[in-house]
Amino acid sequence: MFELLLGGFGAVFSLNILALVTLGVAVGIIFGAVPGLTAVMAIALCLPLTFTMGPAAGLSLLVALYIGATSGGLIAAILLKIPGTPSSIATTFEGGPMMDKGEGIKALGVGVVFSFLGTIFSIAALIFIAPWLAKVALSFGPHEYFGIAIFSLTLIATLSTGSMVKGLFAGAIGFAISTVGIAPVDAVRRFTFGVPNLNSGFDLLIVLVGVFAISEIIKVAEAVRREQKAAVGQVSMHSIKGFGFSMKEFFEQIPNAFRSASIGLGIGILPGIGAGTSNLVAYIAAKKRSKHPERFGKGCIDGIVAPETANNAGIGGAMIPLLTLGIPGDAVTAILLGGFMIHGIQPGPMLFVSQGELVYTIFAALILASVLMLILEFWGLRIFVKLLAVPKHILLPIIMVLCVVGAFGLSSRIFDVWSIVVFGLLGYGFVKGGIPAAPFIIGFILGPMAETNFRRGLMLSDGNFMGFLTSPISGSFLGLAAAVIAWQIWGAFRDKPSKTAEILRA
Repeated sequence: MFELLLGGFGAVFSLNILALVTLGVAVGIIFGAVPGLTAVMAIALCLPLTFTMGPAAGLSLLVALYIGATSGGLIAAILLKIPGTPSSIATTFEGGPMMDKGEGIKALGVGVVFSFLGTIFSIAALIFIAPWLAKVALSFGPHEYFGIAIFSLTLIATLSTGSMVKGLFAGAIGFAISTVGIAPVDAVRRFTFGVPNLNSGFDLLIVLVGVFAISEIIKVAEAVRREQKAAVGQVSMHSIKGFGFSMKEFFEQIPNAFRSASIGLGIGILPGIGAGTSNLVAYIAAKKRSKHPERFGKGCIDGIVAPETANNAGIGGAMIPLLTLGIPGDAVTAILLGGFMIHGIQPGPMLFVSQGELVYTIFAALILASVLMLILEFWGLRIFVKLLAVPKHILLPIIMVLCVVGAFGLSSRIFDVWSIVVFGLLGYGFVKGGIPAAPFIIGFILGPMAETNFRRGLMLSDGNFMGFLTSPISGSFLGLAAAVIAWQIWGAFRDKPSKTAEILRA
């Protein structure tokens, strides 16, 4: 393990990859810091750029963007009192009051340091857990992968929004669109309607750029007219030592940080929940366990440490199912899966056998990106503050042009440009309807996996459907999927009487 990790560091410290990781972290921080720009948009926008790179360079750039954007949200959360990303919502609860009290640099310093520690904690867990889990997964066959795919689809659909109907609807639409083109196993054309460009289906990159980047551009452009420009808080670096807080305060926060990192890691592993939930859960847990809960909401560093440690700890957690099972847990890891597939690499247990050097290069890139994030966020703070004031009417057209160029550059087809527009409108429709986009993407990615393994499983068991239930692992996952759906249905019916009672009382 350690020899492979040293080899990974040797690869990432090459001039090419080192420059890409540094650039990726810096761009990611900017996307995380500017409200309206997210980690999803950053990675979706840069994904076409990795097409001409090698797998190690391209994937190192993408994970650097992931780390930078996840942590960058704290800058806007503290300076603007607006969460730069959903993963920094809880940071605004204490960051804003600390800024008002003149402790902005302290809040930023605490956030940066514990973002770094949360990321390192999760990467260490990833390095030790992922290879072991991959060994277990090597015994999986078509039946097992079908059960895992169905369970993941169900869990993502039901947990991502709290609405089972909307989640399942989005996942089903994604699943349906993934069937366009040549069918697996028997190579029959499906839903092409005589259009030659549809024979190969829709490329994952086109769908990702359309649903996330283009729809986000439309949504932000719509909001620009009626939003009031928030004043950017000013921080002074004069007479500031280190990161603005004492070693005593640092050691006092260790139990809080460890608890929050564990929450972030655990929630990150679970498909469909993500950092947007973990930062709130960690904040609530910190408040409940605090000896002085009355300080929360008035500018307490406990409330900065908890969400920032948790949301960054979710990075390594989300990477565990992606690398070991090939199952993305959220929208960001879904795009990362697209990055693997662009280079002809299928994440899963065999990845650790066939591409062991690449896996540990990714681990090394994650560690390097974490260190660079710590450095760049603190020393580049003045630059990032200025970037928050860039007008959206300048920023959005540039992003739109880059999306179009990236889509056209994939296969040199105008069809792909029109496709990102169509998927962008679909994504915008999801936003207006309150339908989550993540289950749609997960359905699009896991649909072919479920279908292919379903057909292979039937071939292995001579058409007997019971093979999926008699296999212990497959049967367990299918049972869990049924239990999750039953729980959601029961919860929906349980809530109905209370709603009726409220109406009668009114």
